[in-house]
Amino acid sequence: MGKLGVYKYISFMLLLISTLMAVFTLFGLFGGSSDPASGTAIAMLVYALPYLLGGNVIMLIYWLIRRHWQWLAIPAVPLLCGIPYIGTVYQPGLFNDGETSRSGVKIATYNVAMFGRETSGFKALDILAEMKRQNVDILCIQEYENVSGDKLNSDSYKGYFPYSATGRGDMIIYSRYPVERHETIDFGPTNNSAMWADININSRIVRVFNAHLETTGFNSALHNMAKNELQGRSIEDNAFIRLVYGNYTRGMAVRARQADMVADLIRTSDYPCIVCGDFNDVPYSYVYKTMLGDLVDGFKECGEGIMYTYNGGRKKVRIDYIFHDPSLEGESYYTKEINYSDHFPVFMKIAF
Repeated sequence: MGKLGVYKYISFMLLLISTLMAVFTLFGLFGGSSDPASGTAIAMLVYALPYLLGGNVIMLIYWLIRRHWQWLAIPAVPLLCGIPYIGTVYQPGLFNDGETSRSGVKIATYNVAMFGRETSGFKALDILAEMKRQNVDILCIQEYENVSGDKLNSDSYKGYFPYSATGRGDMIIYSRYPVERHETIDFGPTNNSAMWADININSRIVRVFNAHLETTGFNSALHNMAKNELQGRSIEDNAFIRLVYGNYTRGMAVRARQADMVADLIRTSDYPCIVCGDFNDVPYSYVYKTMLGDLVDGFKECGEGIMYTYNGGRKKVRIDYIFHDPSLEGESYYTKEINYSDHFPVFMKIAF
């Protein structure tokens, strides 16, 4: 094979790779509208979108350098279709003027990971101090633990948050405004749940949802592998991959059903809603789109920079959210990189 033949072969392979990458990207972008129960393969492509879009950027640059104008559309189309997705993880902040002097309410959501199960209560107090510094008015907590040694965290918190609503197990909403009523959303035989509370904010009732959806199952797979190794039983790589994939796909299907339940309650609410929580799923997934519905993603409205809320080593993803009713207006949206949990708290100020 001569030089010309090698060149044609390489060009053909790159064209094939570029085409496949574009197809997978488009499936990933629109696969989030597909219920995982009807097929997990397409639904899982959403998790690869950052890499797929990055690959399309590389191919676009390559075709530009090689001046193959006829192939530019292949990576360009998915990149253009991916602009709304990019907005869910990055915002330039061009139109964000920050918090104004108008009166508003500061909302926060935080998965505190049981406060590290410490017995001193210091971590819970440190988190409370951070909420005071951020002037938080309503705090939605997932994986909450009320007992720290011989202390009740609720006793410490009620000095700043005089009102609260408890859900099932590890869910709580703290508020500086009166809680009129609240209700638990029971997901059945699982450790996860959701809740809502009607909060009277300056004579205006707002329904605040706090949701903790099914986990990915990845940590459970790692735990099982470590447990087997301690018992002297090894797990082959392909068996571990099957275990992770099985846990992940089951988790996707369970989260989808939980999101459907919460979304139905949001849709039929008598009051404007603010939806907070740890959804355990990424932007553009079925869960994200279902929970969002006709609401506004606070980060897309008034966030800035790259947003991630889960700090699992190399795995940095956005899985904690604050959405709100279109009748409300967001002023600021941000996280604080404080290491009290494997999640970062999310803060949003809403004008009232």
